[in-house]
Amino acid sequence: MKVLIAGAGNMGSTYGASFINANAIRREELCFLDRGTGKAGRLASLSAHPLHTQPGEFVSDFGLIILSVKPQDFPTLAASLKPFIQPGHLILSIMAGVTMKRIAEELGAGKIVRAMPNLPSQVGQGMTVFTASDQVSIKEIFFIQNLLSTTGKTLYTEQESMLDAATAISGSGPAFVYFFMEAMMEAGRQMGFAESETQLLVHQTFLGAVDLLHRNTLSSSEWISRVASKGGTTEAALKIFAQNDLKNRIVEGLEAARARAVELSQ
Repeated sequence: MKVLIAGAGNMGSTYGASFINANAIRREELCFLDRGTGKAGRLASLSAHPLHTQPGEFVSDFGLIILSVKPQDFPTLAASLKPFIQPGHLILSIMAGVTMKRIAEELGAGKIVRAMPNLPSQVGQGMTVFTASDQVSIKEIFFIQNLLSTTGKTLYTEQESMLDAATAISGSGPAFVYFFMEAMMEAGRQMGFAESETQLLVHQTFLGAVDLLHRNTLSSSEWISRVASKGGTTEAALKIFAQNDLKNRIVEGLEAARARAVELSQ
């Protein structure tokens, strides 16, 4: 299936590069649609087609259309793209907060897949949760999953509402990881480490902890128990976290993120 990516920003170009580098599709099967002509040079290595700045009859040549524009730019894109949408077109949206119902109404399309990728998709370590409308076949779902998997891991859900939860957990999640890392680096600076030293300590600690978790069958709770010996240093910190009910505060924060995602999609 030939692929047209509408929106050649960070995520659009990331998807294109991932598809090509993984040999999921060929350069002859990929095309970009973007209002900015300044991107044509860097996209030339990904696509054998010229960069299009406006939709046209060429849209009918592509079976899959990926919507990777900002949500606020979708109405303008939809208005120009709708005249060229055909019943057989498969639409994949990675726009945050834009429901499948709205996409169907504004594009006049029926076969819609909606996905929520996260920032690490840019380096092939992403987490993408996706869902599909009833008109999308199993074969098409597998095709989409193969494409999305070129940027990392994928998870399919039958309920579109779960994308709001995914937004809170995996979509916003990298920011929460960086927030905790910043707190640890601040502690390191206060304890006397130089900036470069505290960055090395914290970055490698996170990399090593996640890799260790992936390479073994123990759960995160079990690893905590292994690190936190009774009466030791780790236990001292965990007691402070517990006294401040840190775990529940984090859960409340994630729920607030989910509620905001629901609000933005309405």
